[in-house]
Amino acid sequence: MTTATKTTTTERAIIAIPMGDPAGIGPEITMKSLAKQEIYDVCKPLVIGDAAVLEKAIKIVGADLSINEVNTPAEGKYELGTVDVINLNNIDINQLQYGEVSAQGGQGAFEYIKKAVELATVGEVKALATTPINKESLKAANVPYIGHTEMLEALAGSNDPLTMFEVKGMRIFFLTRHLSLKDAIAAMTKERVHDYLIRCDRALARLGVENRRWAVAGLNPHSGEGGLFGWEEVEQIKPGIELAVADGINAVGPVPADSVFFQALNGKYDAVLSLYHDQGHIAAKMTDFHRTISITNGLPFLRTSVDHGTAFDIAGKNIAESTSMEECIKLAAQYAPKFTANSL
Repeated sequence: MTTATKTTTTERAIIAIPMGDPAGIGPEITMKSLAKQEIYDVCKPLVIGDAAVLEKAIKIVGADLSINEVNTPAEGKYELGTVDVINLNNIDINQLQYGEVSAQGGQGAFEYIKKAVELATVGEVKALATTPINKESLKAANVPYIGHTEMLEALAGSNDPLTMFEVKGMRIFFLTRHLSLKDAIAAMTKERVHDYLIRCDRALARLGVENRRWAVAGLNPHSGEGGLFGWEEVEQIKPGIELAVADGINAVGPVPADSVFFQALNGKYDAVLSLYHDQGHIAAKMTDFHRTISITNGLPFLRTSVDHGTAFDIAGKNIAESTSMEECIKLAAQYAPKFTANSL
């Protein structure tokens, strides 16, 4: 479980929460989360969204909450029972259908994120804790981004942001993400391993992690056994690690993937560099699916996110689990005081 120390009122960071696609579970899980004192103990949550959609979500989840519309983050009350909202008023509530792809949903979700980025860029909020958006709705609205990472990269003017998962203190970075396994293996060059270890180490430093110990996961069974089960470790992965070590990175590996994540979970390493998408995703989500939180590094502000989708099939039914959203907000609050915005 994410550890977040209770802070005083003056120390709490303002965390912007774009409410996500209005036809999905984002508004529901946000209202469920903000009905809990523990969220207000660690931060000042500010929702960016549509007030009418949020009012409807409050009724659906049966929470004792009221909406407080504000124009700026400084106007918020930030107390349990009152949900502070910057209302963009961009959804026709009479046309909203839960669980359906729509252009207004995609456009609305994009506008909430854009507003949150603007606030973070000028320092009016300390971090973003994002809720799910829907790729099909974005496409229907002609929003030219496939997801959060690409959107944030463009809006913030960043280049190739890094994805990090955190669950129960285990941190996982990804050498490759949305590539086929064949293409991912082709991308596992010593130059890329070297570059990512350098950049990922800087990302951890920005989050305030000191004396960082790294492990790189192996690709093949038993990390190839010196070439018996594949040459990628010998020819690319290990040489890349050695280059990073020569540059001062405290890294070991490749460590067999069937043990490296367990070792990290138990404190042997501060972070693991996963070589491909599912390698790290499976390890994190099998540890605790609902508490696996994504952090996007390489932006000029801190961003955490739930690691699940809009769940259109259960939207509007008050059965969506809010644990991931709660942990997402808490993790943003935990790292916000330590985060430095130096460029990677």
